[in-house]
Amino acid sequence: MKKMLVIHSSPRGERSHSRRLAESFIDAWQTANPDAQLTRREVGRAAIPHISEAFVAANFYPEPQSLPKVMKADLQLSDELVGELIEHELLVISMPLYNFGVPSGLKAWIDQIVRMGLTFDVTQDSQGMAQYHRLLTGKRALIITSRGGNGFGPGGENAAMNHADPHLRTILGFIGIDDIQVIAAEGEESDKSVFQRACEEAERQLHDLAGQF
Repeated sequence: MKKMLVIHSSPRGERSHSRRLAESFIDAWQTANPDAQLTRREVGRAAIPHISEAFVAANFYPEPQSLPKVMKADLQLSDELVGELIEHELLVISMPLYNFGVPSGLKAWIDQIVRMGLTFDVTQDSQGMAQYHRLLTGKRALIITSRGGNGFGPGGENAAMNHADPHLRTILGFIGIDDIQVIAAEGEESDKSVFQRACEEAERQLHDLAGQF
């Protein structure tokens, strides 16, 4: 049975274009996979805490097996988020491009799920240099994004200013998820007809993908 985890990162509700496109994809995907399991995680309209000093202390406690109960509480949400990610082989992230990067809620989620010993590991080579090992291989990810301007995709005139998609590719690849597809609708700040055509094209691509994802 397929299992898909959806991360919604826009702080907007029904006015969010990335959320609307993602939900359209989800509807088509569920139609194509009626027995599949779907989990939604809200990080845009629900508060995902940024990591704190207490989180760091608990996360890097020298003897994790004997972590004090009070420190376990500092990792409780992170453990839950990591567990969700591990459990699902398919990951969908809906994301607006904000100030050339990811929304802060999504960055908070990233910091909560990149955990040594859980999603990646570290050893040392013969020279004592850190060697990183990816622990979440075999998964597939889809990033559905909306952008106010144009030309932020690969080869576009504004591609160098897009720090969102590359950041997600780097982070997901670091923990083992490198089968990643990005579908974007650009031009919300352009003429309405321009953005409408971009959304229609993105939706067409998403519906074509739904049966294969």
